[in-house]
Amino acid sequence: MKTFQGRTAVITGAASGFGLETARIAAREGMNVVMADVQADALERAAEEIAKSANSATAVLPFRLDVSKAADVEALAAATVERFGAPHVVFNNAGVGAGGLIWEHSARDWEWVMGVNVMGVAHGVRVFTPLMLEAARADTAYEGCIVNTASMAGLLNPPNMGVYNVSKHAVVSLAETLYQDLALVTDQVTASVLCPYFVPTGIHQSHRNRPREEAATKPTRSQRVAQAMTSKAVESGRVSAAQVAGLVFDALRARRFYIYSHPKALAAVQTRLEDIMLARNPTDPFADKPEIGAELRAALPACPTLKAVK
Repeated sequence: MKTFQGRTAVITGAASGFGLETARIAAREGMNVVMADVQADALERAAEEIAKSANSATAVLPFRLDVSKAADVEALAAATVERFGAPHVVFNNAGVGAGGLIWEHSARDWEWVMGVNVMGVAHGVRVFTPLMLEAARADTAYEGCIVNTASMAGLLNPPNMGVYNVSKHAVVSLAETLYQDLALVTDQVTASVLCPYFVPTGIHQSHRNRPREEAATKPTRSQRVAQAMTSKAVESGRVSAAQVAGLVFDALRARRFYIYSHPKALAAVQTRLEDIMLARNPTDPFADKPEIGAELRAALPACPTLKAVK
């Protein structure tokens, strides 16, 4: 993408983390910024900040929504078009985190995480892609990109993070397919996928926005362990959300599909792909850091047979 000045960005999950940092950069670049989030109070504060810091050419449109609901995303698109016309960059960024042994996730766990992480992205792609393609047909100078936020958990399968892993693998697959599908019909609109590792954002506090009736469910031991370990890893991350947002804009300029916050983590991805190609059993994810594996195993309730074997 050659320029951002005067163009429009739509950002879900815009009230915190990657979304907010993306909005800050978009405003500095002179873009119109549509900020969407489920948390009304945080969205109001974030939109006020962006509006005050933006240059005179920037306009800010806050929009409260639940990305898991098709009608909400459709309403977001309608409001965007009415105010600014078709957007140039859509950041399908909203996401939630949840961990625990995969068989301990309730039906509601699956519905909540998949609803936000997968259907939220799917709705964004379904609703905004046709608008962007129409804009491209009408203007040969139009450039557009859809950026879907996945995770390194979309390329790996760390234990005790089952429902999250599944959702993020789906986002990677969706983004790769979108890229290929767009390439069949246009060279003016493309796609990218963001795969961050542990970065200090609010995702480890996702439960704050969980539907009230679901939040009342008492977490299992493995889920409490996952929450504690994820919080520790996220809060100790050395790459900031602002740095990652900067990498996203660098990728937009370079028309680059894969965006990584921690390229060194790709060694584990290579190992996983070798496991697949060689048909060997999955490699121990803690082979290089056995102390973390030992900590996790000690924290989880072991089956009697496992104790006997030891």
